[in-house]
Amino acid sequence: MFPSAAGPIGVFDSGYGGLTILKEIRAALPEYDYIYLGDNARAPYGTRSFDVVYEFTREAVKTLFERGCHLVILACNTASAKALRSIQQKDLPGWDSSRRVLGIIIPTVEALGSITKNGNIGVLGTPGTVSSGTYDIEIAKFFPQFRTVSVECPMWVPLVENREYDSPGADYFVEKYVEELFAQEPDTDTIILGCTHYPLLIDKIRRQVAGRATIITQGELVAASLREYLARHPEMDAVCTRGGNCTYLTTENPDKFTALAGTFMHTPVRAEHVTL
Repeated sequence: MFPSAAGPIGVFDSGYGGLTILKEIRAALPEYDYIYLGDNARAPYGTRSFDVVYEFTREAVKTLFERGCHLVILACNTASAKALRSIQQKDLPGWDSSRRVLGIIIPTVEALGSITKNGNIGVLGTPGTVSSGTYDIEIAKFFPQFRTVSVECPMWVPLVENREYDSPGADYFVEKYVEELFAQEPDTDTIILGCTHYPLLIDKIRRQVAGRATIITQGELVAASLREYLARHPEMDAVCTRGGNCTYLTTENPDKFTALAGTFMHTPVRAEHVTL
């Protein structure tokens, strides 16, 4: 059904945010080849239902497999929360049981034990990620003694994608959501930025948090986890090609994607259009 030859590592996101994950993965593992796929035409996923996110993510993963990927990273918290388990359990056995799809939530959660001092964890995420309860569930599995509070931040992704993350409006909404979190749990000492867009707001978030908590961005954690995964699974490492190349695909206008992607990657990007 899919090409059997070795191929690139696939990285999928509903839009641009996954580029913050790809950037750190490429910094940590520059020798590999990558395909990034952004479903920008149907973004954002954060307010969509479980069924819709699953179907959209399933189409994207299938497209990356058809382009030669044996391993796909869902560099999207909403897709990881709403679609990952279904794809792993329902689709991979019928498609090709040797291929793998991994998410970014578990690598983030696993790191908490070495970061928090008091076990009070805050999650700032999209409505879809927060309503899924995935962070609460996974944190309770790994660290049942921890307490988790979550806040939906529906305005942060639009601010980033409309390049308003340096605006006074961004200041207002950063203050609003951060203070809402501390109002729920004043002793929060670790905050997960549960959306890959949010690192573009990191300076404002840090100023608002003002040393009250450690802020976790996901890129470095996911990159380290992927390095460890490939070391533990030489059979998967063997089917990932190494040429240092990266292809960018988008379901939107490629010129629009190219213009904004450079903001995330801090380097020029050229994208191709793809239909899912």
